[in-house]
Amino acid sequence: MSKGKVYLVGAGPGNLGLVTLRAKELIESCDVLVYDYLANPELKQWTRADCEHLYVGKRPNLHAIPQSEIESILVARALEGKQVVRLKGGDPFVFGRGGEEACRLQEDGIEFEIVPGVTAAFGSAAFTGIPLTHREHSSSICFLTGHEDPDKHTMHVDFEQFAKVGGTLCIYMGMGHISDIADRLMAGGKSPDTPVAVIEWATLSRQRSLLATLGTVAQAKDEAGLKPPAVVIVGDVAKYYAQINWFESRPLFGKRVAVTRSREQAGELRHRLEAQGADVVELPLIEIVPEKSPEAENVFEGIATYDWIVFTSPNGARYFFKQFHKRFSDLRCLGGAQIACIGKSTAREVQRQHLAVDVIPEKAVAENLAEAMLESQSLDSLNVLVVTGNRNRDVLVRRLEEEGRAIVDLLPVYRNEPTDLSEEPGAVVFREQGVHAITFTSASTVDNFVAQSGQLKLTPNAIHPKAVSIGPITSEAMKQKGMPIDGEAESQTLDALVQAVIDALAE
Repeated sequence: MSKGKVYLVGAGPGNLGLVTLRAKELIESCDVLVYDYLANPELKQWTRADCEHLYVGKRPNLHAIPQSEIESILVARALEGKQVVRLKGGDPFVFGRGGEEACRLQEDGIEFEIVPGVTAAFGSAAFTGIPLTHREHSSSICFLTGHEDPDKHTMHVDFEQFAKVGGTLCIYMGMGHISDIADRLMAGGKSPDTPVAVIEWATLSRQRSLLATLGTVAQAKDEAGLKPPAVVIVGDVAKYYAQINWFESRPLFGKRVAVTRSREQAGELRHRLEAQGADVVELPLIEIVPEKSPEAENVFEGIATYDWIVFTSPNGARYFFKQFHKRFSDLRCLGGAQIACIGKSTAREVQRQHLAVDVIPEKAVAENLAEAMLESQSLDSLNVLVVTGNRNRDVLVRRLEEEGRAIVDLLPVYRNEPTDLSEEPGAVVFREQGVHAITFTSASTVDNFVAQSGQLKLTPNAIHPKAVSIGPITSEAMKQKGMPIDGEAESQTLDALVQAVIDALAE
């Protein structure tokens, strides 16, 4: 068996957007993922289904696996012919013991590659608006550690000497010794008024930070309750924290928001909420699964005979084209039908097939879609295919048949099914901590939320959320279930829903 290869990969400071393209490529293709405590756990979702996951993380006072054993794991898996990604928070060669692992791999004749990552100091500075160098204040940067050997909780850095160097000091793993570090820096000549920033969980939605001085930082850290992992930045540049702190000034920063869409659909809304600073909790109340409709074969056999194809949801468009492409290798087999979509998000799914959409109503509801189609041309005796799920309202079909005198076929291509939330990580967070807001994007999410309320019962100290709806149909479903409506999107788009969340939490 030929030997495999080990990749020592920097996972960055936590924010998934800061992972390098090379790191992503290797994570997606590796046979074994060996990861630590500071690597974002969502990176595991990027691996293949058959990838082996090995956690070797270390926390203060709790070292899961000795360093020598970690190195042996890397060697052993490589000798089995496997491609191994050793994923490290930040950069593998900045207080990450990557040098030790590289030496061991070289000694054992294992091929390896080093993939740098954004180190924690860079992430902390960028996400608190602190320029580590500045023409007027700092022309040098020093990376220091509160204790060089993670197995020994003592300091070896001569902080008194570094106080004389000037420039910006970035201190890793120093939270447990911050009072002593500050005293040593002041003993070395630094003023007690020197600005100091402390950043916990930098670049993530749970980032917390403060600005203090050398003379006050130990007390300020304790009063704020900041804990590891954190980076301490010392120097005049830290004062820019108060001026450029863009990340924590976003409207939803510090707010936890639950998304009740299915796993397949949650990503787009999640990214929009995170862009506004929210800590997103996924509650996949429904699961979208393909529907094996008995009508499907007849519909696809005569697909080119339809004058209109109508899509009532992004899921409908997505699953329709999956079935279409299984049967046809040429998009022209769709025929010359005009296409109508209930809203812009549905239209985008169709446009991904390089097809134009002829009708999109101003408001993304069935009544408006029917009205727009009836106004576009006479539908008398035209063949219309309506692509739906199992929970769609019949108002669209009824109006097309009764008012437009169209010949309508209905093709359900997916169905909504409730999910089991008993072991869902998001449900655990929801129950134990609560959220500031919860979003509902369809009547089915409302129904399933009520049906599974027993699995979502909040603990006494949990935050009670404000409920925000994507539009009137969803709001009506909430009213029927006796749920409060704290916000409703002005239009049935994800951007409007996010704005409704912002408005509801600003009150």
